[in-house]
Amino acid sequence: MGIGEDVFFLYIDEILTWLVRGSLDMDCISIRRTNYLKYKQLPPLPSIIRGRFEPLKWMEDPNRRVDYYDPYIPVEISTNSEMIEGIAGSAGRIEGTVRVLSHPEEGSQLLPGEILVTSTTNVGWTPIFPKAAAIITDIGAPLSHAAIVARELGIPAVVGCGNATTRMKTGDKVIVDGGQGIVLIR
Repeated sequence: MGIGEDVFFLYIDEILTWLVRGSLDMDCISIRRTNYLKYKQLPPLPSIIRGRFEPLKWMEDPNRRVDYYDPYIPVEISTNSEMIEGIAGSAGRIEGTVRVLSHPEEGSQLLPGEILVTSTTNVGWTPIFPKAAAIITDIGAPLSHAAIVARELGIPAVVGCGNATTRMKTGDKVIVDGGQGIVLIR
């Protein structure tokens, strides 16, 4: 077709029409590419969504949760901005520097001894874990991927924090207490 990767911004009926007629309105490609890039910048969406969900508006909320979204339940903001509570995933206590990552492809940014903070993990994250001093996730439970792998490697982990990725940023100093399920921001 001579349009390279842009073919992925076309619908099948547009491709078939183009093959028959030999012409195509190329304006739709740039509009769709712009929308794709805008939505690609979104953080991982909540695993549970109840009600009308507007992702761009949700992303702007500094107190957003990534584990669930329900517009009818008021957001609880901790009065203790220095502590994040989650679920004890793997015992151990360590102090270190945070590295917030969105995707396992960013794993090369994690320096040995840093504390990995992400929304959730799966098997794609496993090769990154040995470099981490501790793991913190927004979504998770005692039997989640992050908790199980952290226990196997002896790395402290606090999972199911809800909004750790929005409350912490790369470079923050924290104390992770995996046995108590808390993170103290220094």
